[in-house]
Amino acid sequence: MNISVRKGLGFGLTSGIITTLGLLVGLNAGTHSKQVVLGGILVVAIADALSDALGMHVSEEAGSKTTTNKQIWSSTFSTTFFKFLFALSFAVPVLIFDLSTAVLVSIVWGILLLSSFSYAVAKKREQNPFYSVFEHVAIAIVVIVLTYFIGNWVSTWAV
Repeated sequence: MNISVRKGLGFGLTSGIITTLGLLVGLNAGTHSKQVVLGGILVVAIADALSDALGMHVSEEAGSKTTTNKQIWSSTFSTTFFKFLFALSFAVPVLIFDLSTAVLVSIVWGILLLSSFSYAVAKKREQNPFYSVFEHVAIAIVVIVLTYFIGNWVSTWAV
């Protein structure tokens, strides 16, 4: 896998997991509506995937002068594809299980994916995989906790 696709995979996977988990947990805490949570996942899978891909595109353009247009577009398309794929994967538990179970399954699924990818990247870079996995999972947990409390807070005053 070339560097441009690896960048898209890393960005799409990480953003897809953390953004979708945050949205899923927050919307569930605020609405307890399967339709709202599923709608949020679909919006993230489409709109946020395209938004992140444009961000990756601009970032690659702003980077090194030696980055070719082919590499830029490869990062752009792979970011779109992987963000869409990983975000959409969270719709499966929501479609299969009741919402509270789906949220727990989604959290486990997201942490498992993020841990596996973090471990693989750390090993490839010959770094301590424990630190890498801990760092990335800790950030995901902070997002999950914050969005849970934000969802609960919004539900107390929203009309």
